[in-house]
Amino acid sequence: MPPTAIPNLTVRNVTPADESEIRALISAAFPSDREARLVNTLRHCGALVLEQVALDETKRIVGHVAYSRVTPAAIGAGQAMQIACLAPVSVLPDKQNKGIGTTLTRVSLEALKENGEDLVLVLGPPAFFPRFGFDAELAQKVQGPYAGAAFMALALTDAGTRDLPIEVAFATPFQEFE
Repeated sequence: MPPTAIPNLTVRNVTPADESEIRALISAAFPSDREARLVNTLRHCGALVLEQVALDETKRIVGHVAYSRVTPAAIGAGQAMQIACLAPVSVLPDKQNKGIGTTLTRVSLEALKENGEDLVLVLGPPAFFPRFGFDAELAQKVQGPYAGAAFMALALTDAGTRDLPIEVAFATPFQEFE
């Protein structure tokens, strides 16, 4: 795993013992518990492909990121693509705007690339995600339940751009957000 840019911050994969602390963190980071319920449901239905946490110098979980499987729905070149959805990235409110979310996103995207993912999708703030290479124009080639400037895509391999356009289906728990 690449080193983080923040001193004394550790990024690692989630363990089962982290579950309740993660739920509390996500609930604190968002105005409702919808995102916490989403992550819990995705985790327990087997849809997560990567889940990581950031720990501060006291080993307290201060950030979390989750990626779930997105399934190509149409037959064609894109059918073989490995596609993930970033949702959500969460940081404790008193630790926000300190680079933790950025570090988690960078480290986790590198892990996805190493794991053979071709394309990553996100529905999030257009001011935050383009710094990682996410692009709303590329996402226009991905047909699914989301669209607009907040829907962005990042190709991690040549297939992530070459095998588009494509139609996709998100994991069932995302239906609550449609």
